Amino acid sequence: MECSEELESRLLTQPWASVCFDESTFIAKACFGDTGYMLLISDLSGVWYESADAEAVEQRSKELNKRLTAHVSSVLQRLHGLLSPALAGQPHAATSFSCQRPAGGLSLRVRSELSGLPFYWDFRCRPAPVATVCRHLVRPLIGMSLALQHQVQELTSLLLRKDAEIEDYRESGATLSRDRLRTEPFQEETFLQNFMAESLPQICSAGDGHAFTSALRQLYMAVMLQEAKPARKRHHPAQPQIASLPSGTRGH
Repeated sequence: MECSEELESRLLTQPWASVCFDESTFIAKACFGDTGYMLLISDLSGVWYESADAEAVEQRSKELNKRLTAHVSSVLQRLHGLLSPALAGQPHAATSFSCQRPAGGLSLRVRSELSGLPFYWDFRCRPAPVATVCRHLVRPLIGMSLALQHQVQELTSLLLRKDAEIEDYRESGATLSRDRLRTEPFQEETFLQNFMAESLPQICSAGDGHAFTSALRQLYMAVMLQEAKPARKRHHPAQPQIASLPSGTRGH
Protein backbone atom coordinates (compact mmCIF):
# COMPACT_ATOMS: atom_id res chain seq x y z
CA MET A 1 0.00 0.00 0.00
CA GLU A 2 1.18 3.48 -0.83
CA CYS A 3 1.75 5.89 2.02
CA SER A 4 1.24 9.64 1.88
CA GLU A 5 5.02 10.13 1.83
CA GLU A 6 5.29 8.13 -1.40
CA LEU A 7 2.44 10.07 -3.01
CA GLU A 8 4.00 13.35 -1.87
CA SER A 9 7.31 12.32 -3.44
CA ARG A 10 5.56 11.51 -6.72
CA LEU A 11 3.58 14.76 -6.60
CA LEU A 12 6.81 16.74 -6.33
CA THR A 13 7.95 15.70 -9.79
CA GLN A 14 4.55 16.30 -11.39
CA PRO A 15 4.59 19.54 -13.41
CA TRP A 16 2.13 22.37 -12.82
CA ALA A 17 -0.47 22.76 -15.56
CA SER A 18 -2.46 25.84 -16.53
CA VAL A 19 -6.17 25.03 -16.51
CA CYS A 20 -9.48 26.91 -16.62
CA PHE A 21 -12.44 26.04 -14.36
CA ASP A 22 -15.59 28.22 -14.35
CA GLU A 23 -13.80 30.73 -16.59
CA SER A 24 -11.18 31.20 -13.86
CA THR A 25 -7.54 30.38 -14.51
CA PHE A 26 -5.62 28.08 -12.16
CA ILE A 27 -2.42 26.14 -12.07
CA ALA A 28 -2.76 22.65 -10.69
CA LYS A 29 -0.97 19.34 -10.23
CA ALA A 30 -2.22 15.98 -9.02
CA CYS A 31 -0.99 12.50 -8.23
CA PHE A 32 -3.15 9.35 -8.03
CA GLY A 33 -2.24 5.99 -6.56
CA ASP A 34 -4.04 2.75 -5.79
CA THR A 35 -5.02 3.89 -2.30
CA GLY A 36 -5.33 7.67 -2.46
CA TYR A 37 -4.55 10.92 -4.23
CA MET A 38 -3.07 14.38 -3.71
CA LEU A 39 -4.08 17.61 -5.41
CA LEU A 40 -2.55 21.09 -5.40
CA ILE A 41 -4.33 24.01 -7.06
CA SER A 42 -3.66 27.75 -7.12
CA ASP A 43 -5.09 30.90 -8.70
CA LEU A 44 -1.77 32.67 -7.91
CA SER A 45 -3.54 34.48 -5.07
CA GLY A 46 -3.90 31.40 -2.89
CA VAL A 47 -2.84 27.75 -2.90
CA TRP A 48 -5.13 24.90 -1.86
CA TYR A 49 -4.34 21.28 -1.13
CA GLU A 50 -6.07 17.96 -0.55
CA SER A 51 -4.68 14.58 0.42
CA ALA A 52 -7.22 11.73 0.54
CA ASP A 53 -6.52 8.15 1.60
CA ALA A 54 -8.55 5.05 0.76
CA GLU A 55 -10.93 5.51 3.70
CA ALA A 56 -11.69 9.12 2.78
CA VAL A 57 -12.23 8.18 -0.87
CA GLU A 58 -14.62 5.36 0.09
CA GLN A 59 -16.65 7.55 2.46
CA ARG A 60 -16.97 10.43 -0.02
CA SER A 61 -17.91 8.10 -2.85
CA LYS A 62 -20.76 6.69 -0.73
CA GLU A 63 -21.81 10.20 0.29
CA LEU A 64 -21.95 11.61 -3.24
CA ASN A 65 -22.91 8.52 -5.24
CA LYS A 66 -25.56 6.63 -3.29
CA ARG A 67 -26.64 4.56 -6.30
CA LEU A 68 -23.09 3.56 -7.19
CA THR A 69 -21.10 0.73 -5.65
CA ALA A 70 -17.46 0.78 -6.75
CA HIS A 71 -14.16 -0.31 -5.28
CA VAL A 72 -11.82 2.45 -4.10
CA SER A 73 -9.29 1.58 -6.81
CA SER A 74 -12.01 1.96 -9.49
CA VAL A 75 -13.01 5.37 -8.12
CA LEU A 76 -9.38 6.50 -8.08
CA GLN A 77 -8.82 5.27 -11.63
CA ARG A 78 -11.92 7.16 -12.74
CA LEU A 79 -10.81 10.36 -10.99
CA HIS A 80 -7.38 10.05 -12.59
CA GLY A 81 -9.02 9.51 -15.97
CA LEU A 82 -11.17 12.63 -15.53
CA LEU A 83 -8.68 15.08 -14.04
CA SER A 84 -5.54 14.20 -16.01
CA PRO A 85 -7.02 15.15 -19.43
CA ALA A 86 -8.33 18.39 -17.93
CA LEU A 87 -4.83 19.25 -16.69
CA ALA A 88 -3.54 18.45 -20.19
CA GLY A 89 -6.08 20.86 -21.70
CA GLN A 90 -8.22 18.03 -23.11
CA PRO A 91 -11.25 17.56 -20.81
CA HIS A 92 -13.82 14.94 -21.76
CA ALA A 93 -16.93 16.40 -23.37
CA ALA A 94 -19.21 14.49 -20.95
CA THR A 95 -17.38 15.80 -17.88
CA SER A 96 -17.96 19.17 -16.23
CA PHE A 97 -15.92 20.96 -13.56
CA SER A 98 -17.05 23.78 -11.27
CA CYS A 99 -15.43 25.64 -8.38
CA GLN A 100 -16.74 26.88 -5.06
CA ARG A 101 -14.82 28.60 -2.27
CA PRO A 102 -16.30 27.61 1.10
CA ALA A 103 -14.76 29.26 4.20
CA GLY A 104 -11.37 30.00 2.70
CA GLY A 105 -11.06 26.62 1.03
CA LEU A 106 -11.67 25.57 -2.55
CA SER A 107 -13.98 22.82 -3.76
CA LEU A 108 -13.53 21.48 -7.28
CA ARG A 109 -16.72 19.66 -8.26
CA VAL A 110 -16.78 17.03 -10.98
CA ARG A 111 -19.81 15.60 -12.77
CA SER A 112 -19.39 12.60 -15.07
CA GLU A 113 -20.33 8.93 -15.38
CA LEU A 114 -19.01 5.63 -14.04
CA SER A 115 -20.35 2.24 -15.13
CA GLY A 116 -23.27 3.95 -16.90
CA LEU A 117 -24.39 5.82 -13.77
CA PRO A 118 -23.96 9.50 -12.88
CA PHE A 119 -20.70 10.06 -11.02
CA TYR A 120 -20.06 13.03 -8.75
CA TRP A 121 -16.94 14.06 -6.91
CA ASP A 122 -15.76 16.98 -4.78
CA PHE A 123 -12.05 17.69 -4.39
CA ARG A 124 -12.28 19.46 -1.01
CA CYS A 125 -9.11 21.49 -0.74
CA ARG A 126 -7.99 23.49 2.26
CA PRO A 127 -5.36 26.26 2.31
CA ALA A 128 -1.99 24.64 1.70
CA PRO A 129 0.61 24.82 4.49
CA VAL A 130 3.43 27.28 3.93
CA ALA A 131 5.94 24.43 3.81
CA THR A 132 3.97 22.78 0.98
CA VAL A 133 3.82 26.04 -1.00
CA CYS A 134 7.56 26.54 -0.57
CA ARG A 135 8.34 22.96 -1.54
CA HIS A 136 6.17 22.86 -4.67
CA LEU A 137 6.32 26.48 -5.86
CA VAL A 138 8.76 28.86 -4.19
CA ARG A 139 11.90 26.73 -4.14
CA PRO A 140 11.34 25.23 -7.62
CA LEU A 141 10.69 28.68 -9.13
CA ILE A 142 13.91 30.00 -7.58
CA GLY A 143 15.75 26.98 -8.98
CA MET A 144 14.19 27.54 -12.40
CA SER A 145 15.16 31.23 -12.31
CA LEU A 146 18.78 30.34 -11.52
CA ALA A 147 18.81 27.71 -14.26
CA LEU A 148 17.45 30.19 -16.82
CA GLN A 149 19.94 32.82 -15.69
CA HIS A 150 22.84 30.41 -16.25
CA GLN A 151 21.35 29.45 -19.61
CA VAL A 152 21.24 33.12 -20.67
CA GLN A 153 24.85 33.58 -19.54
CA GLU A 154 26.00 30.57 -21.55
CA LEU A 155 24.08 31.73 -24.64
CA THR A 156 25.55 35.24 -24.27
CA SER A 157 29.05 33.77 -24.09
CA LEU A 158 28.33 31.64 -27.16
CA LEU A 159 27.05 34.65 -29.13
CA LEU A 160 30.14 36.68 -28.27
CA ARG A 161 32.39 33.81 -29.39
CA LYS A 162 30.40 33.48 -32.61
CA ASP A 163 30.79 37.22 -33.27
CA ALA A 164 34.56 36.88 -32.78
CA GLU A 165 34.60 33.91 -35.16
CA ILE A 166 32.61 35.85 -37.81
CA GLU A 167 34.90 38.87 -37.45
CA ASP A 168 37.92 36.62 -37.99
CA TYR A 169 36.34 35.29 -41.19
CA ARG A 170 35.69 38.84 -42.38
CA GLU A 171 39.25 39.90 -41.70
CA SER A 172 40.39 36.89 -43.74
CA GLY A 173 38.38 38.19 -46.71
CA ALA A 174 35.29 35.96 -46.42
CA THR A 175 31.98 37.47 -47.61
CA LEU A 176 28.34 36.52 -47.25
CA SER A 177 26.66 34.96 -50.28
CA ARG A 178 23.32 36.49 -49.14
CA ASP A 179 23.39 39.94 -47.62
CA ARG A 180 20.11 39.39 -45.76
CA LEU A 181 21.94 37.00 -43.42
CA ARG A 182 24.15 39.79 -42.12
CA THR A 183 23.74 40.54 -38.39
CA GLU A 184 25.05 43.22 -36.10
CA PRO A 185 27.52 42.24 -33.35
CA PHE A 186 25.72 41.20 -30.17
CA GLN A 187 25.66 43.86 -27.43
CA GLU A 188 24.59 42.32 -24.14
CA GLU A 189 23.65 45.59 -22.41
CA THR A 190 21.60 46.78 -25.39
CA PHE A 191 19.85 43.44 -25.61
CA LEU A 192 18.88 43.52 -21.91
CA GLN A 193 17.62 47.11 -22.17
CA ASN A 194 15.46 46.25 -25.17
CA PHE A 195 14.15 43.14 -23.44
CA MET A 196 13.13 45.10 -20.34
CA ALA A 197 11.52 47.88 -22.39
CA GLU A 198 9.79 45.82 -25.11
CA SER A 199 9.51 42.09 -24.43
CA LEU A 200 8.93 42.09 -20.66
CA PRO A 201 5.75 44.25 -20.74
CA GLN A 202 4.23 41.92 -23.35
CA ILE A 203 5.07 38.83 -21.29
CA CYS A 204 3.60 40.32 -18.09
CA SER A 205 0.43 41.50 -19.85
CA ALA A 206 -0.33 37.99 -21.11
CA GLY A 207 -1.98 37.17 -17.78
CA ASP A 208 -1.84 34.03 -15.65
CA GLY A 209 -3.22 31.63 -18.26
CA HIS A 210 0.22 30.71 -19.57
CA ALA A 211 2.05 30.47 -16.25
CA PHE A 212 3.57 27.11 -17.18
CA THR A 213 4.28 26.60 -20.86
CA SER A 214 5.45 23.24 -22.17
CA ALA A 215 9.13 24.22 -21.92
CA LEU A 216 8.70 25.50 -18.36
CA ARG A 217 6.88 22.31 -17.35
CA GLN A 218 9.90 20.32 -18.56
CA LEU A 219 12.27 22.65 -16.71
CA TYR A 220 10.18 22.34 -13.53
CA MET A 221 10.36 18.54 -13.69
CA ALA A 222 14.12 18.65 -14.31
CA VAL A 223 14.66 20.93 -11.29
CA MET A 224 12.48 18.75 -9.05
CA LEU A 225 14.25 15.57 -10.15
CA GLN A 226 17.54 17.17 -9.12
CA GLU A 227 16.03 18.12 -5.74
CA ALA A 228 14.75 14.58 -5.28
CA LYS A 229 18.19 13.00 -5.70
CA PRO A 230 19.46 13.80 -2.15
CA ALA A 231 16.20 12.50 -0.69
CA ARG A 232 16.51 9.23 -2.62
CA LYS A 233 20.10 8.85 -1.42
CA ARG A 234 18.98 9.36 2.21
CA HIS A 235 16.26 6.72 1.88
CA HIS A 236 18.36 4.31 -0.22
CA PRO A 237 22.01 4.67 0.84
CA ALA A 238 24.52 3.12 -1.50
CA GLN A 239 25.73 -0.33 -0.52
CA PRO A 240 29.49 -0.74 -0.02
CA GLN A 241 31.14 -2.07 -3.14
CA ILE A 242 33.51 -4.66 -1.64
CA ALA A 243 34.46 -5.99 -5.08
CA SER A 244 35.85 -2.61 -6.04
CA LEU A 245 38.51 -2.56 -3.31
CA PRO A 246 42.06 -2.77 -4.61
CA SER A 247 43.67 -6.18 -4.57
CA GLY A 248 45.14 -7.01 -1.18
CA THR A 249 43.03 -4.43 0.72
CA ARG A 250 41.49 -5.76 3.90
CA GLY A 251 38.66 -4.29 5.96
CA HIS A 252 39.33 -3.26 9.57
